[in-house]
Amino acid sequence: MSVVVFGIYVKFMMLKVRFPFHLVSISIWPFLASMGAVNMFFGFILIFKLKFFLYFFISLVFMVLVMMLWWRDVVREGYYLGDHSIRVVLGLRVGMLIFIFSELCFFVSFFWGYFDFSLSPDLGVGMVWPPVGVVALDAFSVPLLNTVILVSSGLTVTWAHHGLLSGDYKGSLLGLFFTIFLGFYFTYLQYLEYAESYFCLSDSCYGSIFFVATGFHGLHVLIGSSFLFYCFIRLVNFNFFMNHHFGFEAAAWYWHFVDVIWLFLFVSVYWWGF
Repeated sequence: MSVVVFGIYVKFMMLKVRFPFHLVSISIWPFLASMGAVNMFFGFILIFKLKFFLYFFISLVFMVLVMMLWWRDVVREGYYLGDHSIRVVLGLRVGMLIFIFSELCFFVSFFWGYFDFSLSPDLGVGMVWPPVGVVALDAFSVPLLNTVILVSSGLTVTWAHHGLLSGDYKGSLLGLFFTIFLGFYFTYLQYLEYAESYFCLSDSCYGSIFFVATGFHGLHVLIGSSFLFYCFIRLVNFNFFMNHHFGFEAAAWYWHFVDVIWLFLFVSVYWWGF
């Protein structure tokens, strides 16, 4: 009997060596995440049409809960079950790079539209940019402060990463804490900027592009902050190692991408547009 069990074990290990990839089990989280995204979009419509915010915030809380539970399963597969082999981590790296590239293409469309309108303004906007009647925000007030905040957050997340690479977990936790704090502080200042702006979403193409581009960037800052917050929880629970912490690296890549997009927004939309 023991010989049979040993033979089955050897065949299983041989199969695992020949097939180093991870076949994920059936999960309900992708479906629930899709439902949450659809309901958040519907919540946006209710905000614009009826000024009804509750549905959107309920959908947002639901979406965050689903993502946390989904990430919990991924952590269980990679950390506790050991399914994230070298080949699997390589696939995750490539997938994250493709995802960031797709996000880059998403923002390129906003910059394309902005420069198309600003470099050749037509009669509809008074042949000038910013359009007639639109008072642009001062680039060297809140936008400049937000730029300093995001650049500083890029430094702190790099500090946290180097702390993790060197085994300095306390320094890594401190760097992550400051990064998350700066991310939420940026979001708060962005809200104040929107509340005090002299134009709205319907004020010509300038208002539309401004609020859509900066608004989606703000949404990405919130997503990145949530990503880093989950990494903070994992680091507290010692789920990261010096040589195995791709979840942290993916969050850091995403955060640096958000920083770079904001620098382009500040230079083109705020500074040059002002």
